[in-house]
Amino acid sequence: MKKWVPISASFAPVVPVGAWLLAQHKQAPGYSAVSQTISVLAQPGANDRWIMTAGLFLLGSLQVLTAAGLTEAPVPARVLLGTGGTATALTAVFPQPQPGHVIAAGAAFAAFALWPALARLPDHRMGIVASVLTVAALAWFVSQLAGGGYLGLSERVLAAGEALWPLVVVLSLRAADRPAIAPSRAPSRSPIRH
Repeated sequence: MKKWVPISASFAPVVPVGAWLLAQHKQAPGYSAVSQTISVLAQPGANDRWIMTAGLFLLGSLQVLTAAGLTEAPVPARVLLGTGGTATALTAVFPQPQPGHVIAAGAAFAAFALWPALARLPDHRMGIVASVLTVAALAWFVSQLAGGGYLGLSERVLAAGEALWPLVVVLSLRAADRPAIAPSRAPSRSPIRH
């Protein structure tokens, strides 16, 4: 693992959540984080749309950096993580309602959902569990696209989970690299001889 990976992976979950919380605060009354998407915060006409735009671009860049330096993961998994990061950055370049936005967002969500299973980190079983849970969150989000009342909430759950998993992997790998600490024993006392 390259030395920057713990930093990029640590900031990846913080950046989008911080950006959407700040951007939500700047919106006019009526914006609903439960029913409206994150992308609404970056579309033309949103108040201080630069906040969410910068957050999306930075998140994508952080995921690309993590993919580049996470050498323990197989190349196909790193490609998927990097693709998800690039697509996330493109959602900032192509804000709603541009057609490229939906394509980029779909590619990002799909890539982030599949990379844990291919990475098999911290182990094969956990990678599959992470992908299954992410696909379930993605299915919930997709089910809300047809007018569900939890579109914004489902997207936030999905985005936060996808941003968090690389950090879980990095922390697991670092913990596995640390030598186990043997339980300390009190020094044995030898009997005093006179």
